[in-house]
Amino acid sequence: MAEGSEITEARLKTKLVEQLQAIYVEIEDMSGGCGQAFSAVIVSPQFEKKRTLARHRLVNGALKSEIAAIHAWTPKCYTPEQWEKQKAEGNATVSTGEGTTGEVVNGTAM
Repeated sequence: MAEGSEITEARLKTKLVEQLQAIYVEIEDMSGGCGQAFSAVIVSPQFEKKRTLARHRLVNGALKSEIAAIHAWTPKCYTPEQWEKQKAEGNATVSTGEGTTGEVVNGTAM
């Protein structure tokens, strides 16, 4: 990654779709627009038969340089079947930052 390259929601989404064949990706900038904390919902068939840690490792590997350049990254990883169940239960529209164990960053102080 070139120095000074801006990390955006679109850039993260593109890499996840390309590298993990994700069928759905929702990225939310939790930093108030400065691009330093992101939360994500990622749906990929590559998550089949993998536990949470293995899924996160796949995602972190795909976004290695981007994650190194930001302060916080909180992914929620689902298989297509799990995602369909979430949608059927009405949980698919929940904000990606809701229910995470990490702190939500509303802005930065200089």
